[in-house]
Amino acid sequence: MQYAIVDGVRSKPFVDGKGCCPVCGAEMIAKCGPRVLHHWAHKGRRNCDPWWENETNWHREWKSYFPENCREIHHLAEDGEIHRADVMTPTGIYIEFQHSTMPETERKAREAFYGNLLWIVDGRGFRKNFDIYHKLPHPDSTVASDIVWEKAYRDKRGTTRGIFYRLTETQRYNPERVLTKSTLRPLDSLGRKLYGFNEIRTEVDEAYCGHHQYDWIRPREVWLESTCPVFIDFGNHLLVKLEVYDDYGLPCIRNVSKCNLVQDAMSKSDARAVCSE
Repeated sequence: MQYAIVDGVRSKPFVDGKGCCPVCGAEMIAKCGPRVLHHWAHKGRRNCDPWWENETNWHREWKSYFPENCREIHHLAEDGEIHRADVMTPTGIYIEFQHSTMPETERKAREAFYGNLLWIVDGRGFRKNFDIYHKLPHPDSTVASDIVWEKAYRDKRGTTRGIFYRLTETQRYNPERVLTKSTLRPLDSLGRKLYGFNEIRTEVDEAYCGHHQYDWIRPREVWLESTCPVFIDFGNHLLVKLEVYDDYGLPCIRNVSKCNLVQDAMSKSDARAVCSE
């Protein structure tokens, strides 16, 4: 923990420091050795919050992007259950920074407990298994409305450069039906004419706002199935937000800046609205 209560004041760790846990009231001692990240720890017992993971420099850096009064905020449910969120913004958005792997049961429990939550996941450990491919136009753009993209896979090189067919042309092969992206089935597209990305590159560039196709080899399914927004940090100035591109269900990512995420989280009241425009 980064904070304990010392003489009634929320304080950072200091050499030989002693304090109280802001959640359970138990005695805390400061860990300030030369080779450890300075932190508070419960004396003689396990952490009182079973969801808390050992803090890393990555966690601490992310917390530093937010004001101190937003960090390590405890949330009390109506049934008395209590947990510490990494960050809670003034607008009521909870943010959890997750470095280690997480079981699905815990993810579901946290999402149900906090409700208005977004995840920031440390992706540096699986970056080599995460391929980001060609640009996609904004899903609400004119150029996107008639395009159905082939899913890109690492072992299908043509798809990684961008292959698509047109919904209106597919309709001609199925004249008895009124097709939309939400009602289209893979078999409906048999006999279609395929097009390549270069044929619409200019239109895509004009309607681009960060979306790309991707392929995640051996994905961590726990994040693909999350009901809350998930942002992956690969260690640069951009985050990768996991999204579904259109009614056809194409998985995509959206590149967003860390600065924009912090600004949105501090000003918007709904976690789903963060970096959604």
